[in-house]
Amino acid sequence: MPTANIGPYTLPNSLVVAPMAGVTDRPFRLLCRRMGAGLAVSEMVIADSSMWHTRKSQTRLNHDGEPEPRSVQIAGGDPDMLANAARLNAESGAQIIDINMGCPAKKVCNKAAGSALMKDEKLVGEILRAVVAAVDIPVTLKMRTGWDRDNRNAPLIARMAEDAGIQALAVHGRTRADAYKGEAEYDTIAAVKEQVGIPVFANGDITSAVKARDVLRYTGADGLLIGRGAQGRPWIFREILHFLETGSQRPLPPLDEVEMVLSGHLEELHRFYGMPMGVRIARKHVGWYLQSHDEDKQFRKRFNAIDDPLEQKASIRQYFSSLRNGEVFAA
Repeated sequence: MPTANIGPYTLPNSLVVAPMAGVTDRPFRLLCRRMGAGLAVSEMVIADSSMWHTRKSQTRLNHDGEPEPRSVQIAGGDPDMLANAARLNAESGAQIIDINMGCPAKKVCNKAAGSALMKDEKLVGEILRAVVAAVDIPVTLKMRTGWDRDNRNAPLIARMAEDAGIQALAVHGRTRADAYKGEAEYDTIAAVKEQVGIPVFANGDITSAVKARDVLRYTGADGLLIGRGAQGRPWIFREILHFLETGSQRPLPPLDEVEMVLSGHLEELHRFYGMPMGVRIARKHVGWYLQSHDEDKQFRKRFNAIDDPLEQKASIRQYFSSLRNGEVFAA
């Protein structure tokens, strides 16, 4: 698979873990990197640095032990505040700053941040120029195809971004109004790729190796940003790499490996967050790992009632031992 450059950094490959609030914490980023991702972008950090003393922000700003390059996503709607956030993150070890213009969440958009910014092209230009000028490390931009289906202005914003010095773009194939509904469209991503010379990463509904190949071919993108497709399936990165390199499907991971990956992930969550947060955050990840396996959700209901980390780990061991009959994990 071809690699991609972001500023001075050559990624091992061009598969990137998309930033997802509440998901792409340090344990998940490290796991995805081990499973083949070429880069993992941090959870969104609010641009208002006066809020960074909170526990949530402190965990989001923790990059200890992460392989280079370390990419941090910032979100906000004020150029000066975003520029300051970029500077502070660079001083704290960020090597790439990613600007969020892709999040459709109302609590972000109502503050004129995330994908809401795409409605105000003048402000977009001011933000891009301010952040690029504030740091001497690469700045990237994640956006949607536009505000709504009548206003798909991603190609225009892409040209503005390249002119402002943005080093790479990621485009989610939905508008702000689409949120996560319906299917992603890739025509706009292909149009963005045609109009700029910087790397473009396609994002949206990439849930299999075949879909990854098809999206790369259709859009001409330089790489892929994978978000929800990696939830509970961090091995999707190596599956895609294998398929793109060989043309054959990599076998699904055996049950033993899935148990090992999930148990290790649990342990890292417990260690990273401490109690009680580690136990709580582990619940959603376990739900994702088992969503196509524990179809009646009986195990998840029991698991979600457990408040002790050792008991969580023991219950996972028991669950997998009850499945151990030579089958592979149905992902």
